[in-house]
Amino acid sequence: MQTINLFEAKTHFSKLIDQIASGKENEFVISRNGKPVARVVPIAKAETSRRIGIAKGEFTIPEDIDQSNQEIARWFNGETSDDAPLA
Repeated sequence: MQTINLFEAKTHFSKLIDQIASGKENEFVISRNGKPVARVVPIAKAETSRRIGIAKGEFTIPEDIDQSNQEIARWFNGETSDDAPLA
């Protein structure tokens, strides 16, 4: 853990962030007037190994799911049909 004064942190901020991101450093403490005021640490990486298919088996897709596609497309285009006017 390094302690860096505020002026140094502002001057070398990009370099310090690169060191954190690369893993060369795991923490910096920034001080103002000799007193610690902030700590810079890396953000833990989120688990993203299994995103596609995460809900597989959680629900059943109805056979007629695509039945209203034309009507929904008309709604998105601001069109109305005689039997179902837009509100």
